[in-house]
Amino acid sequence: MEGMRLRIFTEPQQGASYDTLLTVAKATEDLGFDAFYRSDHYLAMGDSDGLPGPTDAWITLAGLARETSRIRLGTLMTAGTFRLPGPLAIAVAQVDAMSGGRVDFGLGSGWFEEEHTAYGIPFPKEKFGRLEEQLAIVTGLWSTPQGESFSYDGKYYSLKDSPALPKPAQDRIPVLVGGLGAKRTPRLAARFADEFNVPFASLADTETQFARVRAAAEEHGRSADELVYSNALVACVGKDDAEVARRAAAIGREVDELKENGLAGSPAEVVDKIGRFAEAGASRIYLQMLDLSDLDHLELIADQVQSKLS
Repeated sequence: MEGMRLRIFTEPQQGASYDTLLTVAKATEDLGFDAFYRSDHYLAMGDSDGLPGPTDAWITLAGLARETSRIRLGTLMTAGTFRLPGPLAIAVAQVDAMSGGRVDFGLGSGWFEEEHTAYGIPFPKEKFGRLEEQLAIVTGLWSTPQGESFSYDGKYYSLKDSPALPKPAQDRIPVLVGGLGAKRTPRLAARFADEFNVPFASLADTETQFARVRAAAEEHGRSADELVYSNALVACVGKDDAEVARRAAAIGREVDELKENGLAGSPAEVVDKIGRFAEAGASRIYLQMLDLSDLDHLELIADQVQSKLS
């Protein structure tokens, strides 16, 4: 599994302050993980009260950009419905500069209607067409040579004579596209993505979706191997059965379900399952960490799982 990288993925809408996220991000860096990612949501899901309340993804990452020095920083996924593409391109480029060029940009269509209702955000019926235009605009603004302007006349968004500033610190901010859609999602990845992510899916569904994306890339005139392929999976690792059960209970999940649908069990079990995703083509795994107070969990994964992957 040489080349497999583990990234830490958090869901702050379930309840986390900026200080909590900072603590986890610093542990992520200190323990040798590859990146710290967060979701982009404004409302808790399920039984969580979400206290102390939501934090904004890009404001969080801006703060972490100044508090960390090595890890990549990104979103799975920025909600396209939350922001206009022009201001979003400015914000992400600024965070990239603040981090010294360590930002990855995951963009999705947005889907959770209740959070839009709760915070007065329009929830359009046609989200996928908007996502396609947003990706074209954001990447177009970043790639426009300095001193030239960018214009775009789309169905949903129009820009005229934009100076296309500021520029990111990186020559190209890596763009992530993800999902399980059979046709439009692979085509979108083929056009815009540096990385394709399969969220919370089985090994069989992962293999199917990776194959679709690889085929779409080739049809678009790209080598399928130009893209990085990755998975997001919930993590629940313990040194023994009792510890696994305790960590599962802490996040309101059943051990057997987690073993079926996530990365759960002993370190050896989890290393074995990661190996199967690696065989399917994944080279990055985003570990969804749902109990952000359990830093011992991160240490165990770093010591007993990550160390076995190189």
